[in-house]
Amino acid sequence: YDKSERLVKTLSLIGEKINLDIDSAKTAAALCLCDLLTKMVSEFPKLQGTMGRYYAKAEGENNDIAIALEELYQPRFSGDKLPKTLLGQCLAISEKIDSLIGIFSIGKAPTGDKDPFALRRSAIGLLRIIIECEIDIDLKDLLSTAASTFSNKNQSLNCTNDVYTFLMERLRHYYRDEGFSADVFESVFAINISRPLDFHHRLVAVAEFRKLSEAKSLAAANKRISNLLKKSEEIGSIKIKDDLLVEKSEIKLARKLEDYKKIIAPMIDNHNYKSALTELAGLRKVIDNFFDNVMVMCDEPDLKKNRLALLSNLNSLFLEIADISKLQD
Repeated sequence: YDKSERLVKTLSLIGEKINLDIDSAKTAAALCLCDLLTKMVSEFPKLQGTMGRYYAKAEGENNDIAIALEELYQPRFSGDKLPKTLLGQCLAISEKIDSLIGIFSIGKAPTGDKDPFALRRSAIGLLRIIIECEIDIDLKDLLSTAASTFSNKNQSLNCTNDVYTFLMERLRHYYRDEGFSADVFESVFAINISRPLDFHHRLVAVAEFRKLSEAKSLAAANKRISNLLKKSEEIGSIKIKDDLLVEKSEIKLARKLEDYKKIIAPMIDNHNYKSALTELAGLRKVIDNFFDNVMVMCDEPDLKKNRLALLSNLNSLFLEIADISKLQD
């Protein structure tokens, strides 16, 4: 009963963000565990959810709610089908996130090979629903929302970071099984994207980008830029001073940088990361020329600082999509 009450609150808050029918959501959440008390499910546990659908239909609930009660438990195993209805998808997400927080908060997180509550399977199921059913939801917000419904809020809220880390590790395994290389995953993971669907779009874009002939050179250039910025003092968002651009190659790079910012901004806004990275590949020649002809760490402090600011701006442009310096040869 406590769990179903929490699910009512969590699902209602999720529904407000993704245009879900709130009344149906509350009803589905309130009823979703009721069939566990029946003799039918007690004798045949595999019928949990299935019986929920039949009982809901028998009681006159609408079809969307009845179907959602069965979809709550999907996917039941690796490779199993996912919920097809939005209500069922969100109900399943709410139930899985509630279980993760509840069990983590009492110190029963999986350790080594031990996972008595099948939380790894539950986490993969949760991530599959979000990504494959294309539900654009923020994991950190979702965790905070679900944790706030527990009676001991301090205990549940204190474990959200651990659950988030656990989910991101599951995401790593999910993409490894899907055939994505570790360095492609790391390039997106490095920029702290907490929306799994957005993470997916970026990951696919980086995987396509690395097939381009310019990818190797640009990855190497980004590694070099990252190393230079790490060694220097904090540059932050210092503006580039045009009057301190003296070499032809740095003048050209600064101009190109401003042009490309305008070009890729709408692409990033529309989550069209593949096109944005393909566009940025056009910077390869001007970046190579810059490093061939310009001494970044020169003796003149103002020139050096301005060149580092230029590289910082360039680095930030790529980091709006992924950290391609993580890509291996």
